[in-house]
Order: sequence, then structure tokens, then C-alpha cells
Amino acid sequence: MDKKNLAFGRMNFILLGIGMLVVVIGFILMGGDSTTPDHYNPDIFSTRRIVVAPIVCLVGFISMIYAVVHKSKDAVAQAEVSTPKTEEDKG
Repeated sequence: MDKKNLAFGRMNFILLGIGMLVVVIGFILMGGDSTTPDHYNPDIFSTRRIVVAPIVCLVGFISMIYAVVHKSKDAVAQAEVSTPKTEEDKG
């Protein structure tokens, strides 16, 4: 398979990996001890779990969306070269 036919470029994969890593970090921040019937754990309502972690996950998901729609400079240059110019484009 030719590299030129791939839907994503190298930068897309790097940004996608970073976004996935940020989402995983957010889910790790949400984790912790739970409340049992014998013992109440007030840490389940900590700021880290109900504010920081969901924001980190949201940032990760948004960065993953950006990674999917990001156009690399090589793809833009290749698109300009491959499209033939019409009489209207020439001016």
C-alpha cells in the first residue's frame, strides 16, 4: 500500500495518540476508592473526580476531533498539484 493513499498523515497520528493519552489520563484521574455499605468515602465527591477529570477528558476528545480534521501541509500541497487548473482559475 502506498503512503500517499493513506487518509491520515504522520501528524494526524501523533495528534490522535496525544488525544488518546489525555483521555486515558482523565479516566485515571476519575478512579479511586469507592463507597462500600460498611464505610462511606467522601472522596468520591472530590474536585479532582467531578471537575478536573471530566474537563481533562473533554480536552482529550476535542483534541482527537482536531486530529481527525487536521490537514497536513503535504496533503494541501499535493491537492493543489493534482487538481488541474481551469480557464476560470487562470484568470
